Amino acid sequence: MPKLKALIAGATGVVGRNLLRHLLATGDWEVVTLSRRKPDVEGAYEHIAIDLLDAAQCQAKLAHLSDVTHIFYVAVATNPDPLSPAIINNNLAMLRNLVENIEPVAAGLKHIHVMQGTKWYGSHLGGFKTPAREDHPRHMPPNFYYNQWDYIEDRQKGKRWTYSSSRPHAICGFAIGNHSNLTMVIGIYAAISKELGLPLCHPGTVDNFHALYQCTDSSMLARAVVWMSTAPQCANQAFNITNGDLIRWEDTWPKIAKHFHMEVGMRRHISLVRTMADKAPVWEQMVKKYGLRDISYADIVQWPYGDFVFAAGFDVVSSLTKLRRYGFHEQVDTEDMLFRMWDEMRAERILPPAS
Repeated sequence: MPKLKALIAGATGVVGRNLLRHLLATGDWEVVTLSRRKPDVEGAYEHIAIDLLDAAQCQAKLAHLSDVTHIFYVAVATNPDPLSPAIINNNLAMLRNLVENIEPVAAGLKHIHVMQGTKWYGSHLGGFKTPAREDHPRHMPPNFYYNQWDYIEDRQKGKRWTYSSSRPHAICGFAIGNHSNLTMVIGIYAAISKELGLPLCHPGTVDNFHALYQCTDSSMLARAVVWMSTAPQCANQAFNITNGDLIRWEDTWPKIAKHFHMEVGMRRHISLVRTMADKAPVWEQMVKKYGLRDISYADIVQWPYGDFVFAAGFDVVSSLTKLRRYGFHEQVDTEDMLFRMWDEMRAERILPPAS
């Protein structure tokens, strides 16, 4: 029986990187990755350096992929303004350029999975109805998730392939240059604070400190995405996916400080973008002092995402009822996940030693 063949678009991000690792580990898949640079993942796979916004480039570089069976679209075009026409148009254009150059030649295409998130419910606009369910009504657009879903839904009519979408929140893991990675935001913030002899202060609002919050382990997400893309009952469906538990920073923050061997400071709402803007020299000194991997300050952490997370003063809760009902039952303890990931980053010389 021939192997399934996966095409991962956005393979250097925290989702794509862990999805690639998972597919290679199973031994059941041939894999092709698409991204501007090759993923830092070892293994046998084909990599195509590509700009998905360039239609001509996509046509030239993707025409040979006639044996792809599954497309995992986990790429995203970012913009400081999530409502800007550019981010709406670019994210739809990237998906179209991929699909319209693969689908016509891949006669055995079985499934297209599109990664989305809780912005579907308007989490980027303010408080939203919780627990969020997949069948809740849409908010007032623009929202590029809506454009992508409508495009795939329309494109699939009369076709043999199916589609699905996952809606995680606060995906955690490691990837260089990833724009939304809470694990790195907290880890680098804590490491620099400790290096400066400071306690670990929660940088968010009072309401943020007390609100319910949820995260998603990138490794579990990879397994869930493959399940959604191969289980027949998941065809043409969208699923919320998170670790399955909830935290409050007021409870978790002291444990984070303890894990970094730090005192807990007073809660103080600050802009990480502004406060951490001048800390590149500190990080560069830490890289030399602790023998860390030489990853630039600009690539290792994205402070705007931290400001986004810690400014939210409302509960962020997704219902997992549909996910469980359809058959995915994995759960992850969020605090254990954070501590495990930071320990792994220490072992890989991404973060300084614990002492």
